[in-house]
Amino acid sequence: MTTAPGPVPVAQQGPRHPLDPEPTTSTKARAVFALGLIGALTGIFVGGVVPSTIALLLARQARREAYASGGFLTGGDWLRRGERLAWTGLVLAAVAVVATVVIGVVRLADAPFGRDYAPNVD
Repeated sequence: MTTAPGPVPVAQQGPRHPLDPEPTTSTKARAVFALGLIGALTGIFVGGVVPSTIALLLARQARREAYASGGFLTGGDWLRRGERLAWTGLVLAAVAVVATVVIGVVRLADAPFGRDYAPNVD
């Protein structure tokens, strides 16, 4: 079986209804990306927890709105990237907290316990 050379015919879709909205990028998707970026950049300082959490909550809302819009809200790429950055910020904050606790415990273990008297005191 052979195929005819030339472009592949595209199935014709029906005409759009005049009242259908134009597809547009979700503003929440861009906000998720911006907050996720801020969270990833400040995550190591533990300040990234707040923007990362807000980004994940907004991402959930944006997904619901995009699903309910029937394809007229776009921005799924912005949303995925923002969620990844937000999770990165949360992981960095958790690593910073764990590292701080470990360093604190090690320093506490090295500290002398009780009073430190002179060597000639019984």
